Amino acid sequence: MNMKNRSMILSLILILFVFVLAGCKIENKNNVVPADMETSPAEYKNMSVEELHTQLENKDFFLVDVHIPEQEHLAGTDKFIPYDTILQNLDQLPQDKNAKIVLYCRSGTMSEDAAQELSNAGYTNVYNVLGGMNAWKEKGYAVR
Repeated sequence: MNMKNRSMILSLILILFVFVLAGCKIENKNNVVPADMETSPAEYKNMSVEELHTQLENKDFFLVDVHIPEQEHLAGTDKFIPYDTILQNLDQLPQDKNAKIVLYCRSGTMSEDAAQELSNAGYTNVYNVLGGMNAWKEKGYAVR
């Protein structure tokens, strides 16, 4: 086989290899999204009970108790909406999706779920109170 034939065969193999790769689906086993395709996940923020206590002095947010069953509420609570029906009760929340909404429950678990749901629904200024009423009471803050 002369040099010209070898070169031609290697070129054909390379071209075939490129076509095979182009036709294959390459799996992304680590679920890594290329940087140019990334989208920002819906995010809520966390707030400590100390921060909430301070912010209640000059309240400029909508405060929602999402715990079920209903419990005693913090002074300044605007609404009680069960965490698992938060999306069915959007009409009870501020219509401005940029309005600050603070959610709490007994321990912080239900409010975390509700905060994620609201964030996924397009609300941009949602806060979850870490530790909920349990942490609030541990600090000795008043409830009504």
